[in-house]
Amino acid sequence: MTNRKDRIAQLHAAAKERILLLDGSWGVMFQRMGLNEEDFRGDRFSLDEYPGQMKGNNDILCLTRPDRVTELHEAYFESGADITETNTFSATTIAQDDYDLKLQDVIDINLEGARLARESADRWTEKEPHKPRFAAGSIGPLNKMLSMSSDVNNPGAREVVFDQVYQAYREQIKALNDGGVHMYLIETITDTLNCKAAIKAKMDLEHEGMDALPLWISGTITDRSGRTLSGQTVEAFWNSVRHAKPFAIGFNCALGAELMRPHIASLSRISDTLVAAFPNAGLPNEMGEYDEEPHETSGKLGGWANDGMVNIVGGCCGTTPAHVKALAKAIEGVKPRQIAPTKSTMRLAGLEPFELTS
Repeated sequence: MTNRKDRIAQLHAAAKERILLLDGSWGVMFQRMGLNEEDFRGDRFSLDEYPGQMKGNNDILCLTRPDRVTELHEAYFESGADITETNTFSATTIAQDDYDLKLQDVIDINLEGARLARESADRWTEKEPHKPRFAAGSIGPLNKMLSMSSDVNNPGAREVVFDQVYQAYREQIKALNDGGVHMYLIETITDTLNCKAAIKAKMDLEHEGMDALPLWISGTITDRSGRTLSGQTVEAFWNSVRHAKPFAIGFNCALGAELMRPHIASLSRISDTLVAAFPNAGLPNEMGEYDEEPHETSGKLGGWANDGMVNIVGGCCGTTPAHVKALAKAIEGVKPRQIAPTKSTMRLAGLEPFELTS
């Protein structure tokens, strides 16, 4: 079995050779399984100790229905994905406080989520050694933000401080690393300051001796304004996180491929690392469901690939193994985007970017 260091070397080599493919949505697939409250609780989360509803807390399925989690990893790899995410999108103490989960519960979710993804990636790599597979530790957004007030009548109000967010991400990142992931994916970023807390947690842990793994950062442009929820433009967001020297930078969620394209195009022009995108299957309909068919999503992202805009593609809300399979065909044989040259200039950012030129 290939060790993690060698697999990471394979990741970098593969990214130079072809456009890599991420998996698709997890939430929509769990919904289609028709899981009930007992599936989410299992034997561990008794009603006496955990009185709130557990159904909908998809992350705990890593502990209560690992077979279902593995089923999705396998389905996405079968469809042609190179990378699968761990089922740990909300696996922090802050997010899981809504369900009254304890610290050890959260750590165990991340450990088991990483193990399940890694085992599936290893199985497929052994089966198809010419196409190594990778497990990305999913680090999602929090339900509490550092950059925005929690009270419309008090601009300074916050439900958390930086140290709390930092500690929550530190716990998650360490557990994902211990579980064996090949990279981290800080994704669906709505608040750049929250993201910076996660980045600092990763960098500090590695400075303290933890294995250094590639970092993929994926923000979210929330609407047609072209800004993140915390107000940054595409370039300002990049300037805020480029010090982390990520393996990949990109956007996901909120928008379908059609509306996301100009933002990925902008990022493609300015970033000196890989560019990644995994949009939704269009915009949700009146019932909150996604109607964009696999051939529509793959047609749009295939166009991005042929235009030299991306290095990694995949799907977010509403996408399925069928979407991923169609994407695999759309990008087959297409050369990855050429990385933009590094500029030795001072680039700063608030809501807008600032570049100091001589």
